[in-house]
Amino acid sequence: MSTAQSTPEAISRIRLTRRAAHVPPSATAALDAQAKALIAQGVDVINLTSGEPAFPTVEPAAQAALDAIATDFTRYTPAAGIPELRTATAKFLNRHGTAYEAGQVVITAGAKQALHYAFTTLVEPGDEILIPAPYWVSYPHLAALAGGTLVPVQPAQGSGLKVTADQLRAAVTDRTRVLLLNNPANPSGVVYDRTELAALVQVAIDHDLAIISDEICDHWTFGDAEHVSVAALGPEAAARTLTIGGVSKTFAMTGWRIGWIAAPTPVAQAVTAIQSHTASAPSSISQKAALGALTADLGPELERRRLELDDRRLTTIKALAGIPGVEVAGNPIGAFFLFADVSATYGHTLAGRTITSAADFAELLLTEANVAVIPGADFAAPDHVRISYTVPPDRLAEALTRVADFVARLGSGVA
Repeated sequence: MSTAQSTPEAISRIRLTRRAAHVPPSATAALDAQAKALIAQGVDVINLTSGEPAFPTVEPAAQAALDAIATDFTRYTPAAGIPELRTATAKFLNRHGTAYEAGQVVITAGAKQALHYAFTTLVEPGDEILIPAPYWVSYPHLAALAGGTLVPVQPAQGSGLKVTADQLRAAVTDRTRVLLLNNPANPSGVVYDRTELAALVQVAIDHDLAIISDEICDHWTFGDAEHVSVAALGPEAAARTLTIGGVSKTFAMTGWRIGWIAAPTPVAQAVTAIQSHTASAPSSISQKAALGALTADLGPELERRRLELDDRRLTTIKALAGIPGVEVAGNPIGAFFLFADVSATYGHTLAGRTITSAADFAELLLTEANVAVIPGADFAAPDHVRISYTVPPDRLAEALTRVADFVARLGSGVA
């Protein structure tokens, strides 16, 4: 009898499932890793790909984690999360006018896992999920893992990267089951106001669709923009909405991996059961850290950070407005991203390479100017790049100077 060997040949005989074989790695994570690899090699890359604010984790969260370790709070917790964190999360969400109770909240290992559970809970094979485009890169793959299909609804030219209720309604079929909303939006930074959002939600009500509302960037709105929670738009909206959020963006806690789903009680119970058989529960230490963040008096500090990020947003918009061939798309007044149309640079050549796509633009910008941005093809916007303006102000200013110099090297024909 032969003994199986762990050789590449043996491994290659393993048959992958269709869902595993057709899910690519996250494009944002891959480009972020590429930029960080160059930095590790000593290259002075300025990384504008990241989906995390360049602030330290808030101090009460870090202290709560240390206290958890010191008191040996390192065991399994209830599958839905520790009760006091579920209570604090409900209170945190209700600042937007929702009426969640602790029993409707499930704590997860980040908002991405919350989204995975939401799709698993709502989507049957063959179901369709409507989503306004452009959209975050992981949505179609999370839908596919659940057996569903994402159906993008593209904004009209000159619409400010927003879709209308009529456009959504025209895309509904007898297989549509879910409306997926992300507000403030990644990658565009656009924010739907209350009237616009209510019109989109009415489509879901009229066609009896569930709503997944990704509100992870609810803290980050600028100017006159105000975050509106879908579940606060009346009882019919609340009864069909799963609100997704987490501590990553607001409290600069991306690595702690704490998110949540808030939903009608039967949905929360189903998600809890799924989590009990998959993750068991999120990290006990991270849960305590999140509790520390949510229960501390952080209003002044969070407002200071919001104003600092707004300054970086305005600096970026102003700088890009002066670069021929790079046009800021829509009105980026939320999250910490903006989308730039770079199609005017197509046909120009640098270092022996002709730009024919936003992917070419991004690759050349990285190799020739040491600035990393994300091309928009995986966001359903192939002529755009996503720029994250969260890096410190001096690095942001240097990055924008490099972008301007890079475009100038493409030639005077860029317009």
